[in-house]
Amino acid sequence: MSEYPWGEATATGVGSHPGEDHAEAVRVVFGELPALPYLPELPARGVGADMIGRGASLLVDLPVEVQPSGWRFADRPGRDFKRARDHLKRDLDALEEAAQGYEGPFKIQAAGPWTLAGAIELRHGDKTLADSGAVRDLAESFAEGLAAHVADVRRRVPGASAIVVQLDEPGLPGVLSGTVPTASGFGRLPAVDAPIAADRLRSVLPADAFTIVHCCAPDVPFDVLRKAGVRGVSLDASLLKRRDEDAIGEAIEARTAFFLGVVPGVDSRLPDVGVVARPAVKLWRRLGFSSATLAHQVVLTPACGLAGASPAYAKAALAKCREAARVLRDDPGE
Repeated sequence: MSEYPWGEATATGVGSHPGEDHAEAVRVVFGELPALPYLPELPARGVGADMIGRGASLLVDLPVEVQPSGWRFADRPGRDFKRARDHLKRDLDALEEAAQGYEGPFKIQAAGPWTLAGAIELRHGDKTLADSGAVRDLAESFAEGLAAHVADVRRRVPGASAIVVQLDEPGLPGVLSGTVPTASGFGRLPAVDAPIAADRLRSVLPADAFTIVHCCAPDVPFDVLRKAGVRGVSLDASLLKRRDEDAIGEAIEARTAFFLGVVPGVDSRLPDVGVVARPAVKLWRRLGFSSATLAHQVVLTPACGLAGASPAYAKAALAKCREAARVLRDDPGE
C-alpha cells in the first residue's frame, strides 16, 4: 500500500472558487478531480466566507467579529461569527449530498494558526501574534475545532478512505521574518523563533489525517514545516528558487509530498499538458530523484486559489491539472 492516500497521477485544487453557488462548485470539483476532490471555498459570498473568517469559525470558545480593521475576538458569538459558521454548515450539507457513493481520499482546507494569529486582533489591543499566551490559546482552540471538523467531514463523506487536511499559511514567512504589521500599521511585530513556530504548528495537526501546509508566498519555510511534522507541502512552482533546492531535496528524501501549483489561478491561456507538467519533471530530474517516485509523491494543482478566476476558467484549470498529472506517470521523461 502506498504511503500516500492518493494513487499515481493525481491532481487537486488549492481551495477557493469563484462565484457564490457552492453546490455547483462541489459538482465541478468531483467532476474534474475524481482522484482527490476537496471542499471548495467561495469567498465572494462575503463576511465569514473569507479565509480568516472561515478559519476562525473553527475556534472553540473564542468567538470573533468584524471591525473596520478586520477580524477581532469578541466577548460573545455575534452575527459575524454565526454567519461564518452558517456558511460552513451549508457547504458541508452540499458536500454530503454530492459525495454520496464517493470512495477515495478527500481534502479540506483551513487557515493555519500562525496566519490566524497574524490577522485576528485581540479584544483591546494588538494582533494575537503580539501575545504569546494568546497565540497558545488560539492554537489550542483551533486544534480542538479542527479535530471536530475532520470528524464531521468523515461522517458526511463515509466513503472517504483518508482525510487530507491542508492548513493555509501564507502568513508564516512574515511571522518568521518579523514583517507582520502591528494593528496600527506603523510598526512590525517581533519575529517568532522557528522552533516555537514549529511546535505551535505541530500542536494543531490532527493525528488521524494526512496533513499538508499550503504557502503560496515566496520563501516557504521548509525546515519549520519538516520539524512540525507536516507530511506534505503545497506551493507555487513558479516561486521556487535554486537556493530552496537543498531543502526541497531533503524533504523529497524524507518522503514529503509536494502539491505543486503549475497553472495560474486567474484567467490566462492554458498551455498543453507537457508544459504544465514540466516544472515537476524538471525539478525531479535536476535533483537526481527517480522518475518512478514522481507520480506518487507529486500532486499537481493550480498555483493558488481560483477565487479571482471566471467559473469557466476554474473548471478548465482543474481539468488541465488532472490531464497533466498523467504525464508524471505515463511519460515522465518528456
